[in-house]
Amino acid sequence: MPDLIDLEVATPERLIVHEGVADVQLPGKDGYLGILPGHAPLLGLLGTGLLSYAMAGTRRYVAVHGGFVEVLPDHVRVLATVAQRAEDVNAEKAAADLRRSQEQLTNAATSEEADAALDGMADAQARIEAAEKR
Repeated sequence: MPDLIDLEVATPERLIVHEGVADVQLPGKDGYLGILPGHAPLLGLLGTGLLSYAMAGTRRYVAVHGGFVEVLPDHVRVLATVAQRAEDVNAEKAAADLRRSQEQLTNAATSEEADAALDGMADAQARIEAAEKR
């Protein structure tokens, strides 16, 4: 069994991460998944939260929001709608986005508006958590 698994995290705009890593933890649509080299193949929906991975003894973090994940025994491919490395997160902007989404939820007149506000809150919270990890 290999010691490392190839991790790719990409958005429609760019490649965020492409590294050989010891493990990956990522938010699936229905909860977090832990992936080690040799994992059984799977295809799933990506949730919103923190993706983390171990590389050279250091844990690194990426805030992700929606998309898909493909797992093969030697490769994890994450195609995220939105992704941002912890070191690139502007914590003040994320906090402002969280406040704005909370206000939108308070003022939501329809369930669609409430869902959009909750989605924005989850995204902002993931970026805040990523910024706290750096």
